[in-house]
Amino acid sequence: MEMAAAEAQKRAKLRHHAQTHYAPRGVALDLQQDSRPEIVLSGPAGTGKSRACLEKIHRLACEYPRSRYLIIRKTRESLSESALFTFENYVLPADSDIASNARRNYRQVYRYPNHSEIVVGGLDKSSKIMSTEYDIIFVQEAIELVEDEWEMMTTRLRNNRLPVQQIIADTNPSYPRHWLKQRADKGQTLMLESRHEDNPVLWRDGEWTAEGKVYIARLDALTGARYWRLRRGRWVQAEGVVYEDYDPNIHLIPRFEIPANWRRFRVIDFGFVNPFTCLWLAVDPDDNLYLYREIYMTHRTVQTHAPKILELSEGETIEATVCDHDAEDRATLEENGIPTIAANKAVSVGIQKVQERLKKQENGKPRLFILRDSLVETDQALLDAKKPVCTEQEFDSYIWADKANKEEPVKENDHGVDSVRYGAMYADQPAGIMLGFV
Repeated sequence: MEMAAAEAQKRAKLRHHAQTHYAPRGVALDLQQDSRPEIVLSGPAGTGKSRACLEKIHRLACEYPRSRYLIIRKTRESLSESALFTFENYVLPADSDIASNARRNYRQVYRYPNHSEIVVGGLDKSSKIMSTEYDIIFVQEAIELVEDEWEMMTTRLRNNRLPVQQIIADTNPSYPRHWLKQRADKGQTLMLESRHEDNPVLWRDGEWTAEGKVYIARLDALTGARYWRLRRGRWVQAEGVVYEDYDPNIHLIPRFEIPANWRRFRVIDFGFVNPFTCLWLAVDPDDNLYLYREIYMTHRTVQTHAPKILELSEGETIEATVCDHDAEDRATLEENGIPTIAANKAVSVGIQKVQERLKKQENGKPRLFILRDSLVETDQALLDAKKPVCTEQEFDSYIWADKANKEEPVKENDHGVDSVRYGAMYADQPAGIMLGFV
């Protein structure tokens, strides 16, 4: 009890210091003053983008009685340890009871004494939050959305308690063809470029703080496109990317119920320090391949994963479980009631199989799709390390080791795409006839 009280007192002091000392600068200051209808703060990781957005809606909620706001992200789960943590520990005053009525991961709304409300939610459970009106909507990590979702939210800006109705967002950059970048390039959305020097936690009095030196060193260790996006804030395509035809606007599709008569199988790439991946794949009658469920997790044993795999597969007819070749890990799965077959790991042929499926066919559609929100659980350690947290995030950073010869990919951030390659090889064997499998 004493430890809990001490921790609560420490957090209260932190909140008081943060609230009374917040002084936005750079584009964080511009955001506070700008009233244009669509604004996105884009920039590297750790520049204070979310804090600036949260400070704005908190200030306005205090100033305008009965005003309404929405904090939203692709999934509700991802909000608790990101935007809501920042809001409760850095934005709300220390003596505020606005956040005292529920645990953060169950939070639905923050209610102010003047009857203003800040609603929180995810697009994975959007029916209720999208049935009402708001004055300002804050979208965290806007690159996770599709443009239809963004435009749907703009239709909910009609509470009219503020002089302006506005959607604001933060994002790390992605590839240049992303709809959000194109929307900004066309002038539909104002994109403000944030910098690490805008964040006083990292940069103060003309130099990096102690915390800033540690954080920037972590970002400097990133490679390829992730370095240019998360350290330098650039909207860049990875140079020498293996799967040039991959486009989230085409291959990432809304969820739907997989019909019971479609072929289903699992593909596993073992890992512990590196991610363990288990993909659930389905093949429709036209031979199109769908990734519809995924485990992507570090620091859990195969013994821990096995019961979860069985639980998630309950009620499904799984044709096979195709695995990487580690004999001990395969034995562990089989001891837990998951029989396995070894994957065909031919790299060049497998990559060609995936490439063939990614290309648009005569009907204008590809033959490989990823259902949105397939990830079962987000690995917080990977998220904190700015590494991919699911297979979809690997595609545009999976590059050739030799960009001229294009024979072997770089063995980094490839656990999900390796599994997709094993899956494509298996799927091309009619009704589970494993030619080339051992």
